[in-house]
Amino acid sequence: MLSSLLERKIEKRPDKVRLAGRILFLTEDPELIKKQLAGEDLPWDTKNSANNPKLRDDISTDEITPAHYCFYFDETLGEIPYMGLKCGNTLPIGRGDVKRGGFVCAVSGKRRGKGSSREQSPYAEMCAGIRVVIAENIERIYKQNCQNLGLLTSTNFSLIGKIRAGEEIPLSEFTAGEDDITRQVIEYGGLFPFNVARMQKKVFLPPIKTAGESVAGEGSAVTKLGTVRPMTVAEKIFARHMINERGEVGVAAVKPGDTGFARADLRFSHEYVTPMAAIFFEQYVGKDAQVNDPHSIVFFRDHLTFLDEVISEEKKKIGLLDLATQLKLKQQDFAKKQGIRLHGELKDRKGSEGICHSIILESYALPGQLNIGSDSHTPHVGAIGCVAFGIGTTDVFNAWITKDVRVKVPESVKIMIRGKRHPNVTAKDFILKILSLDYVRSGKALAKVMEYAGEAIEELSVDERATMTNMAAEIGGFTGIVAPDKKAVDFLVERRGIDRREAEKTIAGLTSDPDAQYAQVIELDAAEITPMVATPGDPGNGKYIRDMHTPVPVEIAYGGTCTAGKNEDMDMYALVLADALRHGKRVANSCQFFIQFGSQETRDYCVRKGYLKIFEQAGAHVIEPSCGACINAGPGVSSRPDQVVISAQNRNFPGRSGPGQMYLASPLTVAASAVAGYIVEYHPSETRELASV
Repeated sequence: MLSSLLERKIEKRPDKVRLAGRILFLTEDPELIKKQLAGEDLPWDTKNSANNPKLRDDISTDEITPAHYCFYFDETLGEIPYMGLKCGNTLPIGRGDVKRGGFVCAVSGKRRGKGSSREQSPYAEMCAGIRVVIAENIERIYKQNCQNLGLLTSTNFSLIGKIRAGEEIPLSEFTAGEDDITRQVIEYGGLFPFNVARMQKKVFLPPIKTAGESVAGEGSAVTKLGTVRPMTVAEKIFARHMINERGEVGVAAVKPGDTGFARADLRFSHEYVTPMAAIFFEQYVGKDAQVNDPHSIVFFRDHLTFLDEVISEEKKKIGLLDLATQLKLKQQDFAKKQGIRLHGELKDRKGSEGICHSIILESYALPGQLNIGSDSHTPHVGAIGCVAFGIGTTDVFNAWITKDVRVKVPESVKIMIRGKRHPNVTAKDFILKILSLDYVRSGKALAKVMEYAGEAIEELSVDERATMTNMAAEIGGFTGIVAPDKKAVDFLVERRGIDRREAEKTIAGLTSDPDAQYAQVIELDAAEITPMVATPGDPGNGKYIRDMHTPVPVEIAYGGTCTAGKNEDMDMYALVLADALRHGKRVANSCQFFIQFGSQETRDYCVRKGYLKIFEQAGAHVIEPSCGACINAGPGVSSRPDQVVISAQNRNFPGRSGPGQMYLASPLTVAASAVAGYIVEYHPSETRELASV
C-alpha cells in the first residue's frame, strides 16, 4: 500500500478559483428559497446586512441530509441536500432542486453544520454542484469534513459579490487564518491528497515547540507531565499523542493553536460511515490494500437495527430499506476481509450488541487515551478522562492508513458546577442549562474542549459524567472531559475487572495544572438548577419546567440512546416507575413509554436488578440495544407533526426523530411525564402529579 502511494502523482489545486454559477441563500422565509429554486436570483447587499432577509441559523446536518437519505453512499447524495431544511413549518427544498438550480455557493447564518458528524452532508452538497459554503460561523466537524473533501468554506460575506461577478478569487481567501496544515489540506484539495503528499515529504509539518520537559523514546508517551507551560488535562493528553518532527509519538507540551497529527489509541466507526469509508479506501488506496493495525479498529452495527419497524412505505418503495441492508453487508464484508472486530447484531433476537459509545466506555477506553470515532458523540468516554472526538468519513479512511488524525490543539472552557444538586436534578439538567447559556448559543464554545469540574460534577457517577461529555457535541465543542478520579478508578475495577493498582496508574498526572489557561471559565450553582426541558427545535432551547405555565400533554416518552441508555439511567427509569406502582399508578393511557438499553451489559444489569419486571408492570415497552429513535430508526419516533414526544436523547433538531414536537429532558423527567401523561418534574414524595390509569 505504502509503495503505491509513494509513487502516486499529487499536485496542488490552482492558486485562483473562479466559481461559475448561482448562489443559494438559505433564508428563514421559505418563499424566498422557492423563488431561488425557480430561477430567480435573490438581491444581496454585501455592504449593509440590515437590508438583507434573515438567514437560517443553526442548520444541522440532519437538515442538510436527513438520516434516511444517508443510506446512500455515492453521488446519488447530490439529489438530497437541504431536503430536511425547515423554514417555519415548511420544507421548501425537494429532491434534486439544488442540483437543477445550478448553484455553486450556499449561504446561511450562525452555527452551520451543527449536530451529526455525517460527511454525507458536505458530500451531498458537493455532488449537487456546491463548491463553497459561506456562513457566520461553522461547526468544527462539518468544517473539517468540508476541508477533507475539498469543499471550500468561508465566513467572509464579501465573497458573495465576487462569486456573482464571476471574478477570480485567490485560494488564499479560503486559507486565511488557518493553521499551516489546514492551509495545505485546502491547497491540495482534500485530506487524502495531502496525506499522500505528506508520505512523499512534499508538505510542511510545523514542529511543536511549546516549552516543556523531556519526552520518552519512539512510541512512548510523555513521561513527565509537569512542564514549563501549565496545561489543562486535555492538553496533557494531546501532548502525549502528538507526533513530533522525528516521527515519534509524544511532545513535551502543547498550547492552543499547535497543529499536527495525533496518534490514536482506538479508531471506530458504525454502519452509517464504514461503507462509505471502505469505498473511499478501496477507490483511493486499493481493493487489496490492508488497513494499518486492524486490532486498534472496531466496527459497530448499532444505528439501524430496528429501522424496518418505523420506516414508511413510501421510503421502502424507493428502496431505502434495501440500501440500509447494503450498509450492513458492506461493513460485514470489509470487517471480515480486514480482520477487524465487529460488534454486530444479536444471533438469538432482534437488536445489537450495543451502541458504539456505550461499548467503548464499558470495554475499551482507558484514562489518558486519545480515541476517534465516526460519530459526534464520541466524547462520551471523556467521562473517564479520555480525549475522544468525532471525525468524518474521510478522516476515518485516512486514519486506517496512517493511524493518526489531524489536530489543531483547541482552547479549553472550564465549566465549574459548584454546590449540591437537588435530588430530582441530573447531569442531563446540567447540560441543558449549559446549552441554554448565551456563550454556547452564540457559538463562542465552538471547537473548544469542555472541561467539567466542581463539587457537583465530582459527585456524579461515571455514567452521569458520560451524559455531560457526550453532549459536548450539542455544545459544538471539540470534546468533553472530566479529570479522572477515584470514581473513574472504581468504574474500571467494578465494570471492567481491571486491577485497582493498574487502574490507578492510568489516571496518574491527569489533572489540570492550577494555573492552566482557559478561554472561558463558566461557574454555575447546582442549587439554582431545577429540572429542565429543551423545547422543540434545538437542544439549546432550555427552560425550567417550573416556568412552563401551560401543561404539555405527551403521546410518546422515550428513554434510551448512548446519552440515556446507561446503567444509571435505568436506575432512574426504575425509580420513577417503582414509585408509581407503589401508588397504584402506571404509564398513562394517553402515552407510550419506550425504554431502550444502550448495551447488552446494561440489559444484563437490569435483569440482575429486577428492573424488567418493574418496566413491564408499569406499562413501558422495553427494546434491545440500538440508536433507534434518536436517528429516526426505531420505536419511539413520532409519526405526525402535532405529536408531542418527551425524550432523554441528545438532539431534537427538526425531523431528527420524526415530524413531531420533541422535548428533551432527563430520565427522571421523561419517566415521570410518561406516568403523568404530560411534562412534569419528578418529586418522589408527591403523588398529586401522577395520572390515573
